[in-house]
Amino acid sequence: MYEKTYPSKRFNLTLQFLKKHVSTTETILDLGVPNPFSKIMVDNGYTVINTKGEDVDNDQTALQTENYSVFTAFEIFEHLLNPYTVLQNVKADKVLISIPLRLWFSPAYRSKTDMWDRHYHEFEDWQLDWLLEKAGYKIVDRLKFTHPVKKLGLRPLLRWITPRYYLVYAEKVK
Repeated sequence: MYEKTYPSKRFNLTLQFLKKHVSTTETILDLGVPNPFSKIMVDNGYTVINTKGEDVDNDQTALQTENYSVFTAFEIFEHLLNPYTVLQNVKADKVLISIPLRLWFSPAYRSKTDMWDRHYHEFEDWQLDWLLEKAGYKIVDRLKFTHPVKKLGLRPLLRWITPRYYLVYAEKVK
């Protein structure tokens, strides 16, 4: 998955944000198959359950049947056709979600070889905020950050100054 570009900055900031809001005594349901960041969470003392790669646009069984108190979706919502339905089926009162932000200077990402590796949504921050609020969550904390690349050119320069990722911690409104 990260054979050539390991996202150290993104993983470090996400882990700091997670530690700020989630205790290691809580169980996390991480949307998506086991991945390098879910391993980082486990290595830092978190109990993590991953979904099995099912198409959660059509099948929210894991969201409804697993036992968890925190829901995470790191760089997953942009791949879903219907993230609202996913959020409606989350049992946890706490959610942490990160998305790559829509960049005005770059087209939507679409792998030509992997059907699962495509962005259906290219979110702006306000769109994720609205989605969470509509699903019954109140945003408690948020973080935007850049993702510089070590290349020359106009786009790489813009990536040094334009926020690329948006990370949100929200709680269910009761």
